[in-house]
Amino acid sequence: MTRATPIPDTVTVRVPFRVVKRGGRKEIRLPDGATHSRRTDSTLVKALARAFRWKRMMESGEFATISELAEREGIAPSYMTRVLRLTLLAPDIVEAMLDGRQGPEVTVARVLEPFPSRWQDQFTSFRLAA
Repeated sequence: MTRATPIPDTVTVRVPFRVVKRGGRKEIRLPDGATHSRRTDSTLVKALARAFRWKRMMESGEFATISELAEREGIAPSYMTRVLRLTLLAPDIVEAMLDGRQGPEVTVARVLEPFPSRWQDQFTSFRLAA
C-alpha cells in the first residue's frame, strides 16, 4: 500500500482454528505451526496445589493415613492417591505446568494416569523437553 491508497473501512482476516473440549471447557486450537501464547491450565494448577498441600499435611503428622485425610476432605482415597502422585513429577515438569508451557495433551486426566517414576522418562511421557 502507498500513501495514496485509501484505507478500507473493513478488513476480513481468516484464521483457521477448531474448538476442542479440554478439561470440561472449550478451547480454541490453532493449526500446527501457528504461534500463540500459552495459558495456564487452572484445573491442572489446582490439582498440583492440592497434591502438595495434602503431602505437607501427611508429612506433618496431622493425618496418619491417606484414608483419614480423604475422609476429612470428603473425597475417595483412590482419587487422593492419584492426585498425591503428582508430587513425584520432575520439578521442571511442575514448573512447566505452572507456567502454562505444557503441551495441549497434558491435561488433569492425563497426569492422573500412571506415569514413569524416573524424571527423564516423564519428560518423554509428557512430550516435554528435558
